[in-house]
Amino acid sequence: MDAPIAPAPSPRNEQDNAKRRQILDGAREVFLAQGFDAASMNEIARKAGVSKGTLYVYFTSKEQLFQTVTHEACMEHAKHVFCLDLDDHDIEAVLTRLGRGFVTFLCRQDFLSPLRTVISIADRMPELGREFYEAGPSLGITMLQRYLEREVSAGNLMIEDCEVAAAQFLDSCLATIFRPLLFNTGTPLTEARINHVVGIAVRVFLAAYRNRK
Repeated sequence: MDAPIAPAPSPRNEQDNAKRRQILDGAREVFLAQGFDAASMNEIARKAGVSKGTLYVYFTSKEQLFQTVTHEACMEHAKHVFCLDLDDHDIEAVLTRLGRGFVTFLCRQDFLSPLRTVISIADRMPELGREFYEAGPSLGITMLQRYLEREVSAGNLMIEDCEVAAAQFLDSCLATIFRPLLFNTGTPLTEARINHVVGIAVRVFLAAYRNRK
């Protein structure tokens, strides 16, 4: 028997999705340019090319809109950077690719600006800070942890706590790079600098955890 054919998306759903995407793209531009507090729903509607009434049909508040924008950024991070092949046992190559991608993404200006904003409003909007952390840093650590646990089971690594080891590796990739950029200081980041720092992080990690059979 032939498999049932899924119904095609209705024009109405496609239109709603396109309008929602239009609003999110406009909101991202406004939040990047003005930050959370200075951004207004009027300006977001203008940038998105929709009426304020239409904006409120899709998002009930500026807080919900910002939460959605930052959540998407975190999920994009996880999808593109932490997509690890659990059957790839070339640990050095896997960690090198991951480290370079992780640093490059995290240090993009269009990610740093929302991150600064999340930090600045986390006291009065703790639910936003929690969701940002769970969808971003925590998810990345968990995905790397799974890869490391697989390599421990395969006998290639000796790690007592894979969660801690995953967090240590990611933090070491950011050494001397991330904090200066977060505080909007330091010199422009180069690919050579990323490769240098990540290379050290990989070598230190393998020196500590590789199983010398």
